Amino acid sequence: MSERYTLEWMDTLITVTLNPAKGKLSSIQEEDISKFRIQIKTERDKVMSTIKSLVFSMESEIKIAFGIKQFHSTLIALLDQALRNKICNSKYPELKQILNELIRCISELLAFIEGRFIDFLDINGIVPTAYFNIIKKELIKRIEGIGDRLNSNFQLEPAFEIMIQSLVNFLNYSPDEHSFTFQEIRYIKELCKKFDHIEITKNTKVFSQIDELLISLNFNDVRYIEHLTEKLSHLVSNQEKPETKIENLLYYFKSFKQLHRKQSVVFNSKYANLNDEICNWFFQEILYLEKKMRISVIPLQEHAELAKLKANQEKPKQKVMCMLSTDQTGLILRATDELRILVAKSMNEVFKTIVPHLSTPYKEDLSYDGMRSKSYVAEDRDKQIAIETLERIIKKIKQY
Repeated sequence: MSERYTLEWMDTLITVTLNPAKGKLSSIQEEDISKFRIQIKTERDKVMSTIKSLVFSMESEIKIAFGIKQFHSTLIALLDQALRNKICNSKYPELKQILNELIRCISELLAFIEGRFIDFLDINGIVPTAYFNIIKKELIKRIEGIGDRLNSNFQLEPAFEIMIQSLVNFLNYSPDEHSFTFQEIRYIKELCKKFDHIEITKNTKVFSQIDELLISLNFNDVRYIEHLTEKLSHLVSNQEKPETKIENLLYYFKSFKQLHRKQSVVFNSKYANLNDEICNWFFQEILYLEKKMRISVIPLQEHAELAKLKANQEKPKQKVMCMLSTDQTGLILRATDELRILVAKSMNEVFKTIVPHLSTPYKEDLSYDGMRSKSYVAEDRDKQIAIETLERIIKKIKQY
């Protein structure tokens, strides 16, 4: 059951007959084109049947994986050649139409393999550019269709808009910015499939149906994580007493931990895990409120000392200008606290002690609480600048 033999007709048609560098395109007649159309459908069905037979007739998974990979790589090569032929055959509209049918046929075969036998492929492999451009158009069209379908029913929450925009932006990365893997394409297809079947109802819970789906698939986009933490912060902000806020946070934390999660999936492998980021946010917020409660029960004589200390703190401070942004500075302070380089009662204490004595070229008075919160949802660009700054410090120290 040879792959080369199975794809022989399609291979010859693309690499020889319709290839301007090898075939005589002017000799192809209208009746030949009609035969090609009929045969393309026949060949597609034959290849699908051969692939199924390959999988179910062989006992060795190694041989099955080898055969599937061979089919997959050969089809991608044929697709690439068909796309080049299409560009060169602009003088022959009829042949261009045939090439479109061939491209569609090969795309269907690749989707068939990736849909049923993805486990036999190297999912961390890079998707070839020509093939990705076809997938990209299909996925963006599908994503926009999901947005139109769900938004036509009622106004959805910001999480949905964030997801749609993040997916489109992600797919629109240039090849210089990002090389897409089959795993990432598989993730987006699965997410789209889930949204194709979701029925949105009025939400009465902490986490909406959209939240539950995105959390289950580890949709770790920075903007979505920031949206979740802001949403949770807003839910507890209406409570005045710290103990009530802690009680609510513990309930929300329990609800979050009880949500279903699919193992070993992630939207963007370059970003932190969504579950880890949200759990860390809960821990820090609860710890902060607990510290606040302890301060509120300090004896009256200690309150007098605190009032005196506060009066001294209200005097104009001699501030140090920091050339990093607040987000970049927050990242460094968070890292020094977690590595116990700066040791205090809590991370909040580190920020509260240091930040009031700092300023930036753009802002005189910095919020230590705002900087602390932002350090959990930092952008990749801020992380990179913080890393480069620390590397410059290391280089300088080596020169001493």
